[in-house]
Amino acid sequence: MAAVGAVDCHCHLAAPCFQADVEAVVRAAEQAAVMALVVVSEQAGEFRSVVALSERFPGFVLPCLGVHPVQEVSPEEQRSVTLKDLDAALPLIELYKDKLVGIGEVGLDFTPRFASTDEEKEGQRQVLIKQIELARRLDLPLNVHSRSAGRPTINLLKEQGATKVLLHAFDGKPSVAMEGVKAGYFFSIPPSIIRSEQKQKLVKLLPLESMCLETDSPALGPEKQVRNEPKNIYIAAEYIAKIKGIPVEEVIEVTTQNALKVFPKLRNFLQI
Repeated sequence: MAAVGAVDCHCHLAAPCFQADVEAVVRAAEQAAVMALVVVSEQAGEFRSVVALSERFPGFVLPCLGVHPVQEVSPEEQRSVTLKDLDAALPLIELYKDKLVGIGEVGLDFTPRFASTDEEKEGQRQVLIKQIELARRLDLPLNVHSRSAGRPTINLLKEQGATKVLLHAFDGKPSVAMEGVKAGYFFSIPPSIIRSEQKQKLVKLLPLESMCLETDSPALGPEKQVRNEPKNIYIAAEYIAKIKGIPVEEVIEVTTQNALKVFPKLRNFLQI
C-alpha cells in the first residue's frame, strides 16, 4: 500500500448497526492503513454519539455535525427536513463547534418519496442555506448529500458562495459534476463504484485532483445489502486506479491530499 493511507471522507459510524462492534470496525480500518474517518451525522439525536466516538478514538474518528435533508421518524418512516429539525440541532453544533472538522451531512434530496412537493423542496433549501451560513461563520467545510438533486445542490452552493465543499456519492450526470469541479468542489467516491455504471462514468470524467474517497458505511458497499465498513475504502481506490490507468498508490496519495484541502482541520491529526 502507499506510504500515505486513505482517508474515509464520509461514513456513518454512529449508525445502530455498528453499535455492538464499533471497536472492531475501527481497529479493522486502522489495520487496513486507513488514516482517518470523517464521521457525519443526520439529525440532532445522533450528535452526542458522533462526538463520543471522536473522543473514544481521538485523531482517528473526526466529527461532522449537520442536519440531513431526509429525517427518520422511525426505521419505517422518513420525511423531508424542516427548519424545526434544524432549530433542535443548532445549539448542539454551537456547543461542539471546536471539535468539528466539518458541517454534515447536509444537502438536498429530491427523491419523489421524500420530497414530492415544492413546499418540501423549498424547506430543504432553507435548511441547507442556513447550514451553509453556519459553516461560513464557523469556517468549516460542508459534507454534502445531493440525491436526485445534483444540479439544484451545486447551483445553491454556488449562489450562497460556499467554497469548501465535498459532494458525497454524487448521483447526477458527469457534466453537472463538472460544474462543481469548476467551482472548486470535491467529489468523494464510494466502494459501490464497482457495481455502479453511473459512478464509473463520473470517475472517467472527473479529474483525480477533484476526487476524495469515502465508504458511506454502512451503505454503498461493494455488495448490495451487505453492511459496508471503512476498511473497504481501498476497493474504491483500486477501481479508480483501474479506470484512470494509474497506480493505486497515486490515487491514495492525491485523494488524501484532497481530503486535507477540503477538511483543513485534518492537518491537526494526520502526520503526512
